[in-house]
Amino acid sequence: MKIALGCDHRGAVATQALIAHLKADGHDVEPVSDMNGAMTDYPDSAYAACSRVARGEADRAILICGTGIGMCIAANKLRGIRAALAQDELSAQLSRTHNDANVLCLSADLLGHTLVKRIVDTWVRTPFDGGRHLRRLHKIEAIERGEDPSNLRA
Repeated sequence: MKIALGCDHRGAVATQALIAHLKADGHDVEPVSDMNGAMTDYPDSAYAACSRVARGEADRAILICGTGIGMCIAANKLRGIRAALAQDELSAQLSRTHNDANVLCLSADLLGHTLVKRIVDTWVRTPFDGGRHLRRLHKIEAIERGEDPSNLRA
């Protein structure tokens, strides 16, 4: 799987650790951020990584900032992006099975490296369930087009 990785200055160390972990698991990893520790703005990295997903140049993206919240807000502004903030393996799993999340947002300040790796492993390996959840994704797509999702029927 091709995964774009983005971070701000607070997520740089966690992202660097994640690169080797994902590569060891056989993924094609594309960092889109400078990870030198210099102050950066999270919307820039969110846009860079999510643009790749939206254009089909990456299968998914992982974004890391201090809390993960800012990255998640910025990521969800791009059409076709379903970014989820996960703080444990269950939320990572449900973001995939129920929401087909194509972007994972994580907190560098609140999660340790071991937990980050477990969350990422769960998220990367979990498929989308489809079924009743697919109808809901179509409603999200309607919202992106500026349409009332309640007008869509099964």
